[in-house]
Amino acid sequence: MKILVIGGGNMGITYARSFLHSHIVTKEKMVILEKSLKKAEELKKSDVGTVYGEPGDYIKTCDLIILAVKPQDVHILFETIAPFIDHQQVIMSIMAGVKMATISDALGTFKIIRAMPNLPAQIGTGMTVFTSSEEVTRIELVMVQNLLNSTGKAIYVGEEDAIDAATAISGSGPAYVFYFMQSLIESAKDMGFSQAQAELLTYQTFKGAVDLFNKYDFTCEEWISKVSSKGGTTEAAFNKFNENHLKKDFQSGVNMALTRAKELSLKRDS
Repeated sequence: MKILVIGGGNMGITYARSFLHSHIVTKEKMVILEKSLKKAEELKKSDVGTVYGEPGDYIKTCDLIILAVKPQDVHILFETIAPFIDHQQVIMSIMAGVKMATISDALGTFKIIRAMPNLPAQIGTGMTVFTSSEEVTRIELVMVQNLLNSTGKAIYVGEEDAIDAATAISGSGPAYVFYFMQSLIESAKDMGFSQAQAELLTYQTFKGAVDLFNKYDFTCEEWISKVSSKGGTTEAAFNKFNENHLKKDFQSGVNMALTRAKELSLKRDS
């Protein structure tokens, strides 16, 4: 299997390195197309495969083409690579808001996969949600699942609309976590801890809670009950959270992220 990654940014290079480190492909089968000549030269020195600065016939030799460019550059990208695309190639896009039909129409091909990764994929702990057109075979889906699993976890969904939902949940999700972490860090500092102490307290608390959730078969509600006691400190905190409708407001924010994801999809398809 020969893989072409178009776009040498953070996610594009994350994929290339993850695939190589997992021994899914060899350097001889890993190709990167990066339009920035400066970045292309840097990538050539990083030993991640064969690097090109312009499209060419080499594109036709690739089995899987990963589109990892900024969504606003999509139309220029389509114009430059369309002459080199074969209808038997699998095209996987991680461009936010760009629908499979748009890619199919622009490139004249039908084997399309659309994926939504998130930032932790850069260190192998990411969450990716992906879907595909009907023309993608089961064998090809398994191949892509294995590739995506090299960056963390991946799940397949049958409906493309679920990609917008994944954008709001797992795509933006790390930022939500950092938001709550920062709030706890600031509270710790207000209570007299140093910056370093506050960060350690917060990090280890989040990590420990996630580890517990993963190890035992309890729901979040059950874990909250295990920490809380009648008339205790945790209950006092949650009384205030509920008084201020924190949960409802947070969920409203996530729903706004979904609304925006849908708006961007419509905008980029117009």
